Amino acid sequence: MKRPTLISPLPAAGRPVLLLLAILLLAACGPRAQNGPARPAAQRPRSTATLRILTPAPGAVVTGRTLQARLELTGATITPETSTNLKPDRGHIHLILDGRVVSMSYGLEQTVPVTPGDHLMQAEFVATDHFPFNPRVVTSATFTVK
Repeated sequence: MKRPTLISPLPAAGRPVLLLLAILLLAACGPRAQNGPARPAAQRPRSTATLRILTPAPGAVVTGRTLQARLELTGATITPETSTNLKPDRGHIHLILDGRVVSMSYGLEQTVPVTPGDHLMQAEFVATDHFPFNPRVVTSATFTVK
């Protein structure tokens, strides 16, 4: 007794098209396709900038459902342009709350929605391509919302 075929075989006329698609997919995933803005960590620029969270202060207890986060950046400038022309003193700020990016900002003050409980806020100064410097320019603070 012959078993039924659940997926019909590809007609002979469609095989060259499938082969071409497979070749294009392999070429797109090959080493020459990785000319995008992300560079291996060893090739990332180094920044001498420093970043600090001013509010909330580490260990602070805050009230309300929004938090006004304030940061201090020294030795660099925030720029709104996204670019692969990387400079160690130009970039953006990424604000992360409890492991989730809540802002990719061009400023040092951000209003962030919060819920009651303990939280970890991280801020990172990243290059103009939104990828980190090497080493990373990152800071963190824990705080509690009542």
